[in-house]
Amino acid sequence: MISVIGERYSVQKFGLTIFENEETEVPIDWGLDDLVFARVKAATGGDPGVRRIAFPKGAFEPFYNPKSRFIPDPNERLPAIVRGITPNVSCDRYLVATTYKGELPGSRMMLNGIGTFNQGLGNLIRHSHLFANISINLIDGRSYEEIKRPFVNFGANFAASMRLTEDPLNKLDNDQFPNPPATASSSTILREKTRALITDRLDRGLPGYLKQD
Repeated sequence: MISVIGERYSVQKFGLTIFENEETEVPIDWGLDDLVFARVKAATGGDPGVRRIAFPKGAFEPFYNPKSRFIPDPNERLPAIVRGITPNVSCDRYLVATTYKGELPGSRMMLNGIGTFNQGLGNLIRHSHLFANISINLIDGRSYEEIKRPFVNFGANFAASMRLTEDPLNKLDNDQFPNPPATASSSTILREKTRALITDRLDRGLPGYLKQD
């Protein structure tokens, strides 16, 4: 099991125009990768065969910041990176947790990885939310090809998307939004609320990925 979600926290602010938008990535040390491993262990009933794979710092930099913009470089994809860090590991499958940039529903605003955003007009009519764009990927330990789960946990995720009221896990009071952004790393409220949101996302999604073929 490999997790690379927990080093950066995105603090974003959206205004009426693109010129009012701001984004800051703040270094954090909240144990989010430890949290992912704990939820994977819980989802497998504490299976002793689940182990965490160490990797060199910066190993996933090509995945998050690829140099190839027009012609994809296979060496910047997860299978190649995982192959490169597991020459002596020999697992049947590798579960890799990463983050991604996702569009805020009903808008053209992109939310980067894990973080919080504040949206509104000037200093008025503003609201704040948390987000956790986490992707779970399965890679075959022999061929290093991705194992697809196209309809995994569709029912649970569909039910969540159809809630008639706002998900309380995403809600953040405006006075809890980090201002300046650098204060995010020391905010106990942000840390605990973000961990709760990630736990919810993982607990709904992991069972489908961990099922036996």
